[in-house]
Amino acid sequence: MATYLGTHGSRIQNYTTDPDNPNTGEVWYNDTSNALKFQFPNTIAAWSTGGNLNTARENLGGAGASGTAALAFGGAPPGNPALAVTESYNGSNWTEVNDLNDGRYGLAGAGTFTAALAIAGGEDPGVYKTVNENWNGTNWTEVNNLNTGRRYLGGSGTSTSALAYGGNAPPFTADTEIWNGTNWTEVNNLNTARANLASAGNSSTNALAAGGEPPPSGTGATETWNGTNWTEVADLNTARQSVTGVGTNTAALAFGGGPGGSVKANEQWNGSSWTEIADLSTGRIALKSSGTTASALAFGGATPPGAAQSATEEWNISTPLGGWSTENSLNTARHELAGAGTQTSALAFGGNTGSFTGATEKYNGTSWTSVNSMNTARDLLSGTGASNTAALAFAGNTPPISALTENWNGTNWTEVGDLNTAASARTGVGATNTAALAVGGSDGSSNLASNEIWNGSNWTEVGDLNGGKRFMAGAGTTTAGLVFGGSPGPTANTESWNGSAWTEVNNLNTARNQLAGLGTQPSALAFGGEGPPNLAITELWNGSSWSEQSDLNAAIRFQGGAGTTTAGLSFGGDNGPVTAATESWNVPSTVTKSVDTD
Repeated sequence: MATYLGTHGSRIQNYTTDPDNPNTGEVWYNDTSNALKFQFPNTIAAWSTGGNLNTARENLGGAGASGTAALAFGGAPPGNPALAVTESYNGSNWTEVNDLNDGRYGLAGAGTFTAALAIAGGEDPGVYKTVNENWNGTNWTEVNNLNTGRRYLGGSGTSTSALAYGGNAPPFTADTEIWNGTNWTEVNNLNTARANLASAGNSSTNALAAGGEPPPSGTGATETWNGTNWTEVADLNTARQSVTGVGTNTAALAFGGGPGGSVKANEQWNGSSWTEIADLSTGRIALKSSGTTASALAFGGATPPGAAQSATEEWNISTPLGGWSTENSLNTARHELAGAGTQTSALAFGGNTGSFTGATEKYNGTSWTSVNSMNTARDLLSGTGASNTAALAFAGNTPPISALTENWNGTNWTEVGDLNTAASARTGVGATNTAALAVGGSDGSSNLASNEIWNGSNWTEVGDLNGGKRFMAGAGTTTAGLVFGGSPGPTANTESWNGSAWTEVNNLNTARNQLAGLGTQPSALAFGGEGPPNLAITELWNGSSWSEQSDLNAAIRFQGGAGTTTAGLSFGGDNGPVTAATESWNVPSTVTKSVDTD
């Protein structure tokens, strides 16, 4: 029999208190509480961004047994002809494969990404098809047709044991047909005729039908199939149509839908009732899905006022969950400072201790060390840089409001070319000290929309923000940047930079200014700030939307930030008094769990 000593090469240690920073997987015995404990990664059930479809479309078909292997086929962009396009998903990207023989939209799917059915559907004007095609992993082959032609039906099961139900024939139908691998046979109908419903099930003997229309506003009606009959069970919490689903008749998800594509809601079915859980990032109608309650995929669909979507979202019940941990403090408490670098090689500089300071400190992943100060003490400055040996400081309030720029080489600060416009409370965007953006800010009388780019020697004015703002946070590079929050407001506004122009994108969930940020354009973190009051709220940007994460341990504003969305830092700031506090952000974070030894 295997032992802990034999497997790990050491014995379980006894402690009177839990260790301060246990490693993931570490096991110990707490003599005080008489409990065996271990350190476990924090995870959460959540949606994350996947690779986009190559062809944006709605009312498509889908098949697949997981969120990492799926098939998308047919569909159409709103108001356009039906498509035969088929794409296969490998967990990261969609690849175009061989087309359907018969292009159509409003079709149902069943099976996996290597063995699937494309069932019924139609095309304009007024064509309702019975066609059925089988996918063998390479090609589609026409096989025996349904008995009733229809669009917007539900489908579930496998390529040899499937069920087709509901749809619009027209009118709305309750017809149910069973597939045995060769032929379709009419069986007992749904209790409620409907179309645009969510469907789930892994064979012809178990299925779930939820939501749909009529009425146009959608229904919450849910029915389960036992191989012979449909039975009405508990309704969805959110009535809707053009919804999709995954799973079985005892464990399922239903997500998205409308009317209007406004519903992000995701609900989980446990065999007797629905529970609302983590929402989709993008609400949409007429999307399709694959997978199970543990690993699922949402793809395609449309958003108001009829824009076809290529967006893909991946559902995982074990998504690593980030968290903040308290670290060793700065040597000099201050707020309105700037930061640069990574979690293990960071720089904190400038700020206000009660008076203007040029104090500079470098962080090695464990502790802060004071180094040579800036040439010009200032607060409300901005900074960029790759590490604690290479950084750029610019703008700020000396006073007066400044255009000064200084470069850090790991030992000393050197004055370099000034900004074209003096300002304080600008936002720095950039990953190095040779390529940066100075965005927005205040000239003392008004908020600025101005944007300047640094090439290592000089600042040049480039495309302005869509509106003047100060006290924003930023992330990214000079070719792919992001700014968020700020004043006037406070605001939740977020803008994305493509190297030449700013575009407004989805807002923060919590409006705020005086916050900090870190990361890249497709993966950024916003934390702290003032609402008012001071906030501990942390939000993660996934390239298309913000989601709330674990809070800072202490509400803070005017702090510095550095690092990435998996390994970040927050330092200094103002939580009433000026503080030297430092917190690290890690994904995954960990939690201590106890083992019942009774």
